[in-house]
Amino acid sequence: MNAVEERRLKSLLKDAVVEVLQERHDLLRVAVQESLEEVAMLKAIQDGEKTRLTSRKRVFQQLARAV
Repeated sequence: MNAVEERRLKSLLKDAVVEVLQERHDLLRVAVQESLEEVAMLKAIQDGEKTRLTSRKRVFQQLARAV
């Protein structure tokens, strides 16, 4: 592929991405939301690795109190 073809392909790809984001902005919102949830889960796991272990019973007692 030569330089002109590469530039044309890059331009077409950019146009396609912009069009999808304009027409389906919900896709971007969902992607960002899922990314934030993944980051929060990672942080929770890392925080959990720094704490003492607890019993399954205690975890479920705490969850029951929360609802």
